Amino acid sequence: MNCPICNSPAHRVFQKYEYWICECVACHHRFVEITPSAEHTSQIYQDEYFTGGAAGYSDYLGEEKLLLEHGKRYGALLKKYTIPGTMLDVGAAAGFLLKGFQESGWQGMGLEPNASMASHGRAHLGLQMETGGLENFSSTQQFDLVSMIQVIAHFSDIRQALQKAAYVTRDNGFWLIESWNRESWVARLLGQNWHEYSPPSVLHWFSPLGLSNLVAQYGFSEVARGRPAKRLNGAHVKSLLGYKLQSSPLSSLQGGLRIIPDKMVIPYPTFDLFWMLFQKKPHSNS
Repeated sequence: MNCPICNSPAHRVFQKYEYWICECVACHHRFVEITPSAEHTSQIYQDEYFTGGAAGYSDYLGEEKLLLEHGKRYGALLKKYTIPGTMLDVGAAAGFLLKGFQESGWQGMGLEPNASMASHGRAHLGLQMETGGLENFSSTQQFDLVSMIQVIAHFSDIRQALQKAAYVTRDNGFWLIESWNRESWVARLLGQNWHEYSPPSVLHWFSPLGLSNLVAQYGFSEVARGRPAKRLNGAHVKSLLGYKLQSSPLSSLQGGLRIIPDKMVIPYPTFDLFWMLFQKKPHSNS
């Protein structure tokens, strides 16, 4: 299977949950050996993804406050580089991040494939929410900012998704992307046991350099990068660790997770996370 980023040959590295993780021989991008169906996104991000734990969330709606604050932190960060304007939040879920951006002065809409989550954002937060994925998004509106927070690794057709994102971004507009760093020391230390190797919901694994090279193909250049402050509640931590431990040599530790209070706020050590801000060059709709 060829690399979805540069179309060069790739080789299999290891198998995870019965899926092969491949690496491009040219650009070293890592991705799942899979040809997603047209229903891939809707099948993966059903209601259970937000309530069933495992690789998803045990109670996504219960993380409202944490996600709202995360959006507000990004809103404050962006003021160093641009003034608030219009935005499209891709993979907005129930809209908590978008609400945080709005409280920092941004206006815009959320795009979310799960109908229940999009409905929650409309009904409870008063947000403009569209149901669907970026790959099939159609709009005549253009935005000053397209945010993709923990989204780019999940695109079933990454080239189509980024073409759509470029099209709806104004000249000199921005992309804010948060993702996991597969070249971090944490990812290298844990190898194939790194928690982000979670196919088929996660399909791509980036490094900052690889992401910069990818978005440059769509006319975007790097403005800034950093590591986000990320916080999780205890229920999410227990669910995620329990799912990962059950198939590892450390499965006996699962019972100890019960001592973590569900509502405890736990800072995530963000050694394997990064955010990057990119700006669109004029007349770049690749």
